[in-house]
Parts: sequence; structure tokens; C-alpha cells
Amino acid sequence: MTNSAVRLTQYSHGAGCGCKIAPDVLGEILSGSRINPDLYPDLLVGNHSRDDAAAVDLGDGRAVLTTTDFFMPIVDDPFDFGRVAATNAISDIYAMGGRPLAAIAILGWPVDKLAPGIAAKVVAGGRSVCASLGFPLAGGHSIDCPEPIFGLAVTGEVAIDHLKRNSTGCVGDNLYLTKPLGIGILTTAEKQNKLQDHHLGIATQLMCQPNQIGQQLAAIPGVNAMTDVTGFGLLGHLLEFCEGGNLSAQLHRPAVPLIEGLSDYLAQGCTPGGTARNFNACRDHTTSFSAHDQAIFCDPQTSGGLLLAVAAHGTDEVEKQLKAAGLPHHSIGKLEPVTGNRCQIRLTG
Repeated sequence: MTNSAVRLTQYSHGAGCGCKIAPDVLGEILSGSRINPDLYPDLLVGNHSRDDAAAVDLGDGRAVLTTTDFFMPIVDDPFDFGRVAATNAISDIYAMGGRPLAAIAILGWPVDKLAPGIAAKVVAGGRSVCASLGFPLAGGHSIDCPEPIFGLAVTGEVAIDHLKRNSTGCVGDNLYLTKPLGIGILTTAEKQNKLQDHHLGIATQLMCQPNQIGQQLAAIPGVNAMTDVTGFGLLGHLLEFCEGGNLSAQLHRPAVPLIEGLSDYLAQGCTPGGTARNFNACRDHTTSFSAHDQAIFCDPQTSGGLLLAVAAHGTDEVEKQLKAAGLPHHSIGKLEPVTGNRCQIRLTG
């Protein structure tokens, strides 16, 4: 197929972070792989809390961060696919409060179906994102694959004092989300040819918006926890916050930033396949979520925003910096103590 005629989403059974394995299934897969910290004393963050990146103590007040993320196309344009996949992978470093240093590419390509020149555009898109953020795409690995796949393995660094995790929130922390929800709904609408003209390009723009403000926010006293919201939806990643810190949470529905017009698309059946999977994994931990709420709060986000837990003494500075960056800057809820024996997320408003 020629470069000009390609629609990459036609060659994948999933899309973006919606391809992720469901959190409950992932838990089963990883059930026997918990790392013994006594064997690796320099490993500050491993796989025990499903955090965004691994962190290893370098012994000089810094930690090296390492992560990988890849998926099948969520947009048709090859260059944009490369940009989205790269931005999404790099976000894991920023979500830990770190600075990316270098990346290597992961490419799977159906060489019998799609021309090598199309793959070159995908890689070029990823390279352009790395260059714009000040570090190289320094190499990679490729395989012949039935479906197109692209992503990055990224190495970064962080001052250990600024290292942020998804399991260190505290009771009373305010929650913030730096991008609106609904990316999965818009991309599904586009795939179904139902996207309205005024929404063209919005999802791609959001997915290509890097989360580098995470490095800046991590230095603010009172920022206790941080993660990025991707394939498990806001509800799934908030549940990771809660389970990691033995907490519950409340979300204030009117305060959560949303892309305008989502209800119309949901009424037309533009719900990603991963949405129900995400809610099923969270169902026993939720209160007051209607079917409509489930579709929004469990919408798989690709390259979504940062979710932060911030103590009261840090909220003014966090809101100031988010506002200066043109990002949503109002609290969307709070972390609360667990009542009973199960973390709960309740929706109010």
C-alpha cells in the first residue's frame, strides 16, 4: 500500500493504550513475579505497586529510571502514530518526577502488508518528539509482526528527593488531573466515522501534549504521589493510588475535566472495547457510578494527563504552575481513609 493511502488503524485489532491487558488479568500474570527487595537493595521502585517506571539508586542522591511502552495504532497518520506512541512512553519518566535521557525504539511491522517507507514515517514521528524534549532516539529493535506496533524504551534520571510514586498519597490529599478525559471516546468515534468536524485533531493534539510538567511539579513540597492516566482509565489508575496507600477516594463529578460533547458520542455507541473491561476490574471498589459515568471514568486514555495527590500546603503552588502552563488546575477530589476492609472510590456532585 502506498504511503498516501494508508489508514494504520485498519491494521490493528486494538488501539493505543486500549490494547493493555486488563488490570485484574495483569495481576494474575504477575502474581508470581514479585521482587524480593532483600536481593536488590538498590531497587527503589520495582513491580510491586505497578508504578510507571523502575527506579534504581545510583548512590549519589540520584536514581536511574527505566520504562517501556508500545502499542498498535490509535491514529491513521504514520507520523502522528509515532508522535503519540513516543509521547505516551516518555510520560512514564515525567510521572516519576524525572528527566528523560535517551530512548530506543520498539517496532513491529507487517512487512508483507505495509511499505517500509510508512514505518520510516512512524519512527520519524517518534524521533521528532524525543528531539523536541532534548534527548536522542538512540537506537532500537524491530521484528516482522502481523500488526504494526511502535513504542519506546526510555531511560531517565531523578533526584531521589523528588522521586514520585503511585502509592504514596496521604489522607486529605487533593487530586488533580492535567488533561481532560475522553480521548478513547473521540478516537473510537473517528474509527467509526462519526467524529464531528469540530473535534477533528483534538485527540491527537492531546495525545501529543507531553507531560514534562511532571518534573517541575515533583519538586513542589506537598506533591505526595503522581502517575499518568492511560489504558486503565482514571478510575483504574486512581484505584492503584488507593490500593498502594491503603486509601479510599472521592471524585467530584463537575470538577473533572472532560472533552466537550462526549455524551453525544456515547449515545451513538462510541465506547472503546476496553471500557467495560476497566470497570469490571474496579467494580467492587466503586460507589455511585452510573453507566454513563463508567463510560467516561473508565475510558482508556492514550497518553493521558498526570494524576496528582497533593497535601494542602502544596495546592497553591501546584495550581499556580498548572494554570501558568495552560492545564486544568482545579482539584477533582480527595484521598480519604479506608472504611471497612476495602478501598472505595465514590462519585459526588
